[in-house]
Amino acid sequence: MACFLASAFLLVLQTYAAPTELVQAGFGITLDSMDLDPGLPVDVSGDVPSSPPPGTSKRAPHSIIIGVRKGGTRALLEMLDIHPEVAAAATEVHFFDWDENYAKGFEWYRDLMPYSYPNQITVEKTPGYFTSALAPERICAMNSSIKLLLILRDPSERVISDYTQVYFNRLENHKPVQAIENLLVRNGALNIRYKAIQRSLYDVHMRNWLRHFPLEQIHIVDGDALIRDPLPELQKVERFLNLPPRIVSSNFYFNQTKGFYCIRSDGRERCLHESKGRPHPAVNSTVLQQLRTYLQEHNRTFFRLVKRTFDWQ
Repeated sequence: MACFLASAFLLVLQTYAAPTELVQAGFGITLDSMDLDPGLPVDVSGDVPSSPPPGTSKRAPHSIIIGVRKGGTRALLEMLDIHPEVAAAATEVHFFDWDENYAKGFEWYRDLMPYSYPNQITVEKTPGYFTSALAPERICAMNSSIKLLLILRDPSERVISDYTQVYFNRLENHKPVQAIENLLVRNGALNIRYKAIQRSLYDVHMRNWLRHFPLEQIHIVDGDALIRDPLPELQKVERFLNLPPRIVSSNFYFNQTKGFYCIRSDGRERCLHESKGRPHPAVNSTVLQQLRTYLQEHNRTFFRLVKRTFDWQ
């Protein structure tokens, strides 16, 4: 598919812009509602080591985890980093969906990547790419044969997780919050302009990517399955990236306290940040059913687009 489409096309596909009063927050306090994405673009060009490891170089990514937000992108990247032939970028750079970053050029983007050896592939992840109107065309312009990783969860659970993250972010910054039901419903109807819902319209965003990349270049990771049992999903990713099988079951152990799998490699054990795996709020059952019903048709359309189904409610 051609990389360069008419700019009008992109405008048509632009994600609906939610007004500032439709923002996320929390378990029932109050709200001023500004929906801020975590992980703003960071210029880390000054953090380059003075003496890189001998035989290494910085290269543009061979693969990008393009999303989805709250789908498990950080877990996927950390788990892939177990593989000796993967060099994982430490920073979300928002290169393709932030104009101020994109204007700095591909060399700036490459310089933000980790040093890697010739036998390694570099992987970058920025969850906002999936819902960006600009990212597909821009990534295609950089490398039309790049392999893309998309990790998705049940879209209704993703909405609640999205809300939960913003809720805690606002609490930590001493900002007012609001019950999730007040954001999901307005005047008795589902508030489909709420950004968290818009991000879960997987079919809308997938169409944009399929205008620039064939489906064969986009591997979809089942985020719900990754939580339950990481190894099978990671083995599929290894095959997609043409990596030799190096990730094994002993690389994971279930942390009873945290309630999810943690990583064991190179004699070390590590878990994701405490911000991961936070408990979700209880959502009014009627409101939750409204959300699921609305998403069902979008889910069916998405299944047709990607030629597979997922066990989503």
